[in-house]
Amino acid sequence: MHRELMLDFARRTGLSPASSAPRRYLWTDAFAVCNLLGLYRDSGDDSWLGLARSLVDQVHHTLGRFRPDDERRGWISGLSDREGERHPTIGGLRIGKSLAERGPDQPYDEALEWDRDGQYFHYLTKWMHALHRMGRVTGEADYHRWAVELAHTACDRFVHRSPVDGRWRMYWKMSTDLTRPLVPSMGQHDPLDGYVTLNQLQHCPPEAGAEVPDLAPQIARFGQLCAGQRWATDDALGIGGLLWDAWRLVQLGSRCGHPEGELAGHLLQDALAGLRAFSGTGEARLPAAYRLPFREFGLAIGLAAVERLHRHLERDDGGTTSPQGVVGVLMGYRVLAVEIEQFWSDPGNQAAATWREHLDINAVMLATLQAPEGFLTI
Repeated sequence: MHRELMLDFARRTGLSPASSAPRRYLWTDAFAVCNLLGLYRDSGDDSWLGLARSLVDQVHHTLGRFRPDDERRGWISGLSDREGERHPTIGGLRIGKSLAERGPDQPYDEALEWDRDGQYFHYLTKWMHALHRMGRVTGEADYHRWAVELAHTACDRFVHRSPVDGRWRMYWKMSTDLTRPLVPSMGQHDPLDGYVTLNQLQHCPPEAGAEVPDLAPQIARFGQLCAGQRWATDDALGIGGLLWDAWRLVQLGSRCGHPEGELAGHLLQDALAGLRAFSGTGEARLPAAYRLPFREFGLAIGLAAVERLHRHLERDDGGTTSPQGVVGVLMGYRVLAVEIEQFWSDPGNQAAATWREHLDINAVMLATLQAPEGFLTI
C-alpha cells in the first residue's frame, strides 16, 4: 500500500508528472524523500531513486526561492542564479505554507500564524536528515554538503543569546529571509533536534574517507541548550520524535562510533512518561473528526524505532545495556501503533476533514509507518 500512497502523492503534488507549479511542503517532502529511498533500496528499481532526486530538486527550486506572490525574486540566500544552484540550501528553505509570511508591520495573530510561510527550525532538521540519507544512498557528496550548509545557516540564524541573561536561546519561527523572528519563543525539542541532527552530519559522512564537516562549535552550542532539559510531553508527535532521536543516537554509537547512550536513555525515560500521559488523555479513542492523523503517525513511527532499538539491544548487548528495561516497557505500547495504523487505514475515517484537509502529510506519514526503514536509518 505504501507504494500506491507515494505514487498518488507524486501525482497530486506535481512531482510526477512534473508540474511547472508543484505543491511543495518541507516537512512532508522530507519524509517523502526517505520513503522513496526506502522503496529504491527494497526494490532496486531506479525509478524510485529518480523520484527522490526530482523531489529534492523541486524542493530546492521552490522552497529555496521566494514565493511567486513575493515582490522579492530569486534565491532566498540572495545568491546569483548560478551560485544558488550550487548552494541551494545556504539561505534556508521556506515551510511552504499557504499564506505569505506576516509582514513587519502586521499584528501577530496566533491562529493565523500557523498558515503563514516563513522558516521552522524543526522542518530544516528534517530536510538535513533527508539530504543526509540521499548522500548515504547515492554516495554523492553534494547532498551531504547541502545538508551541512543548511545546518550552518540554521544554527547561525535561529540560535541567539538572550538579552536578559546572556544564555543561548532559539527562535521557533523565522522570516523567509531569516532576518527577523516571527515567533520568538523556543520550541521544546528544537535544541534536541539540532544536537542529534548535527551530530549525525558530523559523525556519519556519506562514505568512508569523505570530508568531515566542521560542525563542532554548533554542536557545542546545542549541547549547552540541551543541558539540564527535560523532554517529556503528552503530544503524540513530540513523543514519537523523542523515540526516533533515541534510536538515532544509538545508531550513532553502533554504526558511526559516536556513543550517546546516556542521552538516549534520558530520552527513552521521558518518552515513556509522555506515553503514559498521552494514554491517559483518551485522544486515541476519539472519533476521527477530533484527531490529527499525522501527529499520531509520528508517535507510531517512533514506536517502530523502539522495535529496532529492542532488536539491537538483544543482538549486540545481550540485554545488559542500561536502556534495556525501559525499552521493554515501551515495547508494550506497540499495540498503540497497530491501532493507529488500522484506524487511519479505514476509508470511513479517511472521509473525515482531519484526513482530507491534510491529505499530503497524512498519506506520506502513513506510508512511512508502513515501511519506516527509509526514514529511521541514519
